[in-house]
Amino acid sequence: MKKRTGDPWMPAPEFGRTLKGLRVNLIVRDVARAIDFARTVLAASVVYADPDFAVLRHDGAEWLLHADHTYDKHPLYGSLSSGDVRGIGAELRLHGRDPDAAEAAARQAGYTVLAGSMDKPHGLREAYILDPDGYCWVPDVPIGR
Repeated sequence: MKKRTGDPWMPAPEFGRTLKGLRVNLIVRDVARAIDFARTVLAASVVYADPDFAVLRHDGAEWLLHADHTYDKHPLYGSLSSGDVRGIGAELRLHGRDPDAAEAAARQAGYTVLAGSMDKPHGLREAYILDPDGYCWVPDVPIGR
């Protein structure tokens, strides 16, 4: 059941026609809380947001947030309503976000840092941070940048 009142930022079929390549949809308990994490920790900008849906962007990457309640007729709804941790086994990598700054922001805001910023053998400096829904974000930059 949608909570948005009024018209969306653009009709869904029109937005759907704009999508290309790989898109990540994150199903979240609270869109506003997920946006706060994205702004605070990932330095993301909000393209659009309402209580049901949001579009976020950082350095050319774009991802979507959908509130649990909008998935009430979706095959995943049973799993979502069970309260289980989400996203286990997936890393959401945000290339170009300074991991040291993201880690500091996450710690300041009380988010869980699974692994602090470190240089890795594959040439990236990265940190592992959980968002409020348990998704694992990995902001990274090339070493020496």
